[in-house]
Amino acid sequence: MQDRNFDDISHKFAQNIYGTSKGKIREAIVWQELENILATFPTTKPLKILDAGGGQGQMACRLAKLGHHVTLCDISMQMLELAQKNAQAEKLNINCHCCAIQDIDHIINEQYDMVICHAVLEWVADPISVLESLKKHLKPEGYLSLMFYNYHALLFKTVTLGNFGYTQSGLAKRKKKTLSPDFPRIPDDVYQWLATLDFHIIKKTGIRLFHDYMNNKEKINSQFDQLLALEKQYCQAEPYLSLARYILVTAKNG
Repeated sequence: MQDRNFDDISHKFAQNIYGTSKGKIREAIVWQELENILATFPTTKPLKILDAGGGQGQMACRLAKLGHHVTLCDISMQMLELAQKNAQAEKLNINCHCCAIQDIDHIINEQYDMVICHAVLEWVADPISVLESLKKHLKPEGYLSLMFYNYHALLFKTVTLGNFGYTQSGLAKRKKKTLSPDFPRIPDDVYQWLATLDFHIIKKTGIRLFHDYMNNKEKINSQFDQLLALEKQYCQAEPYLSLARYILVTAKNG
């Protein structure tokens, strides 16, 4: 089975994810945690950062704006073109490569202070090979920021919607070209894969703890600031973390 390429729906991401309340929450929480990682490094010199599967380059642009040397790879040429357009609009220099993460060795022969891989594992058939490739390009003691789509959150939401047929099918997708991930991940599986590869998990953060379960959708926008504040307040607290739509793991190499 091939990994998902988003050339066919790249513009749909900007409309249905990045430009929505759920996208704003995701970006806010992710950036908060990336800033925490950046704060552990000396401020005197720029970092080398790899954004693997970085899509349209939102995080890559923000990091480049701080003066860091950012390399972005993605399997989708259309996504990369959007990333380059975003970077050019802000007069930023980002190195872009069109390739699968598993093939990045053929293009890049260096290691990075930080490797970012957000919302990729749920789209690939062989997640371990992706993690192995990320590790190869991370310096000893370097940081990995890994975000994945949480199987438990999908199951919980599916049951609350009364979609029992989907539940009984094992959450198998009916339509292939949708924004619903092909392989939602069980968190304990991801944690075990990281441990096997000698990553030390420092922190786990939940993204969209409450947003996706709100019945009154109008209040998501009318009271967004209050919602975002609660998402930030409880993003590392159980039981909310384990039912977040995405889980963001901060891990150290070795």
